Amino acid sequence: MTILPGLLDTEAIRKDFPILDRTVHDGKKIVYLDSAATSQKPRQVLDALNEYYERHNANVHRGVYTIAEEATELYEGARDKVAAFINAPSRDEVIFTKNASESLNLVANMLGWADEPYRVDHDTEIVITEMEHHSNIVPWQLLSQRTGAKLKWFGLTDDGRLDLSNIDEIITEKTKVVSFVLVSNIMGTINPVEAIVRRAQEVGALVVVDASQAAPHMVLDVQALQADFVAFTGHKMCGPTGIGVLWGRQELLEDLPPFLGGGEMIETVSMHSSTYAPAPHKFEAGTPPIAQAVGLGAAVDYLTAIGMDNIARHEHAITEYAVRRLQEVPDLRIIGPTTAEDRGAAISFTLGDIHPHDVGQVLDEQGIAVRVGHHCARPVCLRYGIPATTRASFYLYSTPGEVDALIEGLEHVRNFFG
Repeated sequence: MTILPGLLDTEAIRKDFPILDRTVHDGKKIVYLDSAATSQKPRQVLDALNEYYERHNANVHRGVYTIAEEATELYEGARDKVAAFINAPSRDEVIFTKNASESLNLVANMLGWADEPYRVDHDTEIVITEMEHHSNIVPWQLLSQRTGAKLKWFGLTDDGRLDLSNIDEIITEKTKVVSFVLVSNIMGTINPVEAIVRRAQEVGALVVVDASQAAPHMVLDVQALQADFVAFTGHKMCGPTGIGVLWGRQELLEDLPPFLGGGEMIETVSMHSSTYAPAPHKFEAGTPPIAQAVGLGAAVDYLTAIGMDNIARHEHAITEYAVRRLQEVPDLRIIGPTTAEDRGAAISFTLGDIHPHDVGQVLDEQGIAVRVGHHCARPVCLRYGIPATTRASFYLYSTPGEVDALIEGLEHVRNFFG
């Protein structure tokens, strides 16, 4: 058994995740290496969801009966937990959405409808990067097409990092918004937030950070980031699907228009006009994801009890080991940083001329679950001249033994395809 410094007690942690005991394909124990797509859920989260539906299920905010008040307390209690988890100055800066994609679309639409000084129009520019998830590309493309704003982006270096050599030319006085990923979902690259934020602030541009691959794996302090908006999703951090978060600076949330209209987000309504509730409810139209928020709150409790610093150390050790072992595999090419420094726990690679889908299918027959495709980051694949990659991604329950199983599985793939 491989022993690495900094590891969590994975034997104890894995007992919290029932699915990790599953077997597939005639008794092969599952090796789950796809946490960048979605994490598995601990019993504590599953129990919180069951408890909510069995004992507290009601709509929130308007009911004056007992279980409605309980549901409201649980829902708003989850907001408090998330605010503390990301060190938000105010709980009212935490908006619940259905996922990070909706959070990013919310910001793009707000800026398209906003008054000055925030409005994005034909005289302004939007800056993103070539390594973005499609969820942080398409909303800005749509906004650009709708408003006439110019869309610009940072390119990538050969080793999978942002090319900031022309940062003053990309982020200019015309730039209204800079939106970028904190940790790449395809390459694992951790981006230099400080340099980008500093330049954006010099020209008065708003900064949007996609923290979907950061919130589950490291300490996320929105005040330290100095961004204006931060988006992430619950299902990648041990929470349920159907719940995302947008954090925004209070003064911006007060000034910007709502994205969706409906119940709960209003103050008064007449047939001629409406006024809106203060944030966060201004941006939470209709019945919110109540049970999902409760589940996210339980996930935050779970991760906080373990400690995000401890989780980050564990993943660094696993990633360092995985990068080293993968580099021992003949014909394997890591797409992105080839050291464990300044990278997250998602590693994409190609294996000779074997198509990633074939790699994934053969690994699945051995019980090893990896992701294949372009991972909603097709521009990265185009940049490096590849059709797709195989991606292995790790989390707090991942073990060195699972890395060894992956390496053995890849050897089987190579033998299978001659």
